[in-house]
Order: sequence, then structure tokens, then C-alpha cells
Amino acid sequence: MWTADERDDLMSDSTSQTGAMDINEVFRGGGRSVEFLDQINKASIVMLDETGIVPHATAAAIAKGIAQVIAQARETSARRSADYLDYEPRLTAVAGPDASRLHTGRSRQDIASTIARMNLRDGLLKEIEALVTARDKLLTVASRHTETIIPAYTHGVQAQPTTFAHYLLAIAAALGRQVERMREAYVRINQNPLGAAALATSSFPLDRERLGVLLGFDAIVENAYDANHLAPVDSSCEVAGALAIAAIQLGQFAKDIHAQYAEPTPWFMLATGELTGVSSIMPQKRNPAALEQLRAQASIMLGEMQTVFLIAHNNRTGMFDYRSYDPVPCARPLQVFKLFQQIVDGIVVNKERALAEVHADYSTTTEIADALLQRANVPFRIGHHFASKLTDYGRGRGLKLQEIPYTEAARLYQEQTKQPCPLSEADFAEVISAEYMVFGHKGMGGPQLAEVSRMLSIEHDKAAVERAWLKEHSDRLSRAEGTLEQAFAALATTMP
Repeated sequence: MWTADERDDLMSDSTSQTGAMDINEVFRGGGRSVEFLDQINKASIVMLDETGIVPHATAAAIAKGIAQVIAQARETSARRSADYLDYEPRLTAVAGPDASRLHTGRSRQDIASTIARMNLRDGLLKEIEALVTARDKLLTVASRHTETIIPAYTHGVQAQPTTFAHYLLAIAAALGRQVERMREAYVRINQNPLGAAALATSSFPLDRERLGVLLGFDAIVENAYDANHLAPVDSSCEVAGALAIAAIQLGQFAKDIHAQYAEPTPWFMLATGELTGVSSIMPQKRNPAALEQLRAQASIMLGEMQTVFLIAHNNRTGMFDYRSYDPVPCARPLQVFKLFQQIVDGIVVNKERALAEVHADYSTTTEIADALLQRANVPFRIGHHFASKLTDYGRGRGLKLQEIPYTEAARLYQEQTKQPCPLSEADFAEVISAEYMVFGHKGMGGPQLAEVSRMLSIEHDKAAVERAWLKEHSDRLSRAEGTLEQAFAALATTMP
């Protein structure tokens, strides 16, 4: 989850004033952990003042000290540890020994749980925004290709024709489910564990609800044992699970496009430029570098998400393994989602080549069986056997479906069924065309223009809802931060 350089940086920040190194520091950083520790400390002293647990004058002096420590760090631009035991000596150095009262009723346990949740929710909002943007791009491309007929595949073999819009809407719908999962996870994650202390609260009557409000949480993780020792597991795993599914689906997308590059003239590829690479020896090659990176980075992302589960698995409660301050770093998912956006922007579809690919195979023969049933009440299995025989006949002679003479098709039908072919030559030519098959479908969710238009409209509406949700929750956090800063500033500027 961490690079070697990041581990070295974290370890170098882990030395206390005595020079001792905290070997667990690798778990006490990442994301916005230091910034969130500052917010937690501000909220704590405001709450301790408001409840009278810390006398007002002492609380004001501590608040001034917190502000001074933050200012000093900004002036030096030095990286700081998010470990409270590293932080407290800095605070007492400027505010005196009474500054340790900031930690009244707290533990590094509930601080860690709180920082983790703040990093998780911060990452979720960024990841959701990236996926919503990606879906918007998919819908933009789909709207340009509602009549672009392409081959679709099952078992890696051409199966039936559809439209490029239909395919992209499928990807958009899949990513939409990831957004739903992340939004649902956000509700459970945005709950305050602060004030739980180590696992059983303390003898100080901390106002956990007020702490939650000041830190932008929507609810409280009520059971103190759960807050620090159980909830951190499922919170992290829930986020990792949603991201793992997204990684798998983006890998499928990358493979779908990449497969076309085996053809001399792909119908589905990337625009030449920054998304493609060249060979050092073969001047004709245009390697799909972005696709290879998307597939590889999605696989790495999947591995990292599995790591979240593995470090939590088979552990007793209270161990540090699963309680990293940044349990599911968002850097890799955001990198993958950004690359996916660039690829969608760079998609090039050769409509004529795609249609030729459909015509080169026998993927419309399903419609022969359907038409025989619909127009002449021929049982489907009889029609299916006829279409299969017709396919073998044509392939055996190197013919495309459209190149098989009608007289031969009618002869094969009569030979198999002992009945004359109920489809006229004009009917037969019509039902084997890709356009007839694709745009004549009637089922909900199919590629026909009316359904694609309906699904595009629904996806656009969903995207608008998701944008509104993002704005609402981002604004809510901004308001909470404003409330905290106002209350903290009032306390820190109290005249002695």
C-alpha cells in the first residue's frame, strides 16, 4: 500500500524528542491524516470548553497553543506525524503542561478510528466524483453512436450485433452501481467514533454528538468497543469491496478494446497520440499503451483492495493491523479512474469496419429462427436447426451469410423440414440484415433506438442526482468545517 520512499519518510517522521523511533508509524500517516488530526484537536478543545470539562481559561490557552503548533508547521513546511504522542510534546512546548488536558477522555484508539473515517470519506467523495465524471463521458460518446452497429461477443466469439451506444450504456450502468455502493458506504462511514476512548469511554462526560457535528459526521458509532475494534474492519472492507468491483469492470472494458488490436484494421481503438506508443524497431506499430496501463493498474488496484481484507483477516480485535490511519488510500483508484476518462475521450470507432465485421460472420442467424416463428409459426427449434445448417453450409463454402443464394437457403429448408420455405426472397434478405435485427428488437433494455434513448435519459438523470448528492455532502462538510473554525477561533482569541 505504501512505496518504499513513503515508508522511509514516515519512519523519519516517527522519531520523538528522545530520538526513539515508533516502528508502527507506517500505519499512522497517509492521506490527510495530519490535517485531520488538527481538526480533531480543534473539535476536542471546543467541546471540552463548552462542556466545562476543561476550564475556559485553560481551554483558551490550549486553543492558542494548537493554533501556534499549526502555524509553526506551516512556516517550516516540515512533514508532521499524525501520531498524537508525537504531537503532544509540541503542544506542551508552547502551551505548558496543562495542554495535555486536550487528551481528556481520549485515546489514540479513537483518534485513529476518527482519522481513518475522515480519510475514507474524503477518498469516497473524490472517487465518486471521478466515476460520475467517467460516466458523463461514456454517455457523451454513447449519444453519438446510437446507430453505430457493432459485433458483440460471448465466449470470445461474435454472438449478436448491437450498437456501440448499447455497449457503452452497459459500462455506464455497471459503474453506476459502484457509485451506489460508495454512496451507501459513505452513510455508514460518516459516523463519529471520537469519544469512545480506548474501547469503553471514560469517566469524563464527553459530548460525542457535539464532536460529531464539529467534524462533519452525520451520526455516532454508539458502541465504544465497536467504534474502535469492529467498525474499522467493515468500513474499510466495504470501500475496498466497491473499488475492487470497479477495478474488475474497468479491466473488462480494457480487454474488450484491446482485443480489437489483433485485427489488421480494428473497428474499435484509441486515437493516435499520448494514449498510444510506438515500437523501437517496428515503425508501423501503434501500441495501445493506455489500455495496457488501465488493465495493469486496475489489476494492481484489485490486489491492493484485497490487501485490505487480508490484513484484517484472522486477527483478534484491538490489533493495529486493520487500523491504519489511511486504510484504503485513494491515490490508485483516482489514477485508474482518470486514465479511464482519458481512454473514453480517445475512443475511435470505425462504423463501416464494425458493420463489415458483423457481416463477416453469422451473428444475425438468430433472427432467421425468430422470423420463421413470428411470420409462419414454425417452432423455434426447427428454425434454429435450419439456421445452424445454413451456417455450416455457408462457412463450408467460404461464403458470408448475405452471399448464400436464396435458392440454396430455400432448398436446405425444404430438405430439412419437408416443407417449402415460408420466407420469400425479400423476407429472407430483410431478416438477415444487421439493421433489421438490431433496430427491430422489442425487449426492454435492448439496442433499439427508443430503448437506447430511454436509457440515455435515465443515465443522465442519475448522473444529475449523483452530482447533487456530491454537492450536498461536500457542502455539508464545508459548513461543518466552517462551524469548527469559527468556534475554535473564538476560543483561541479569548482574552486572558
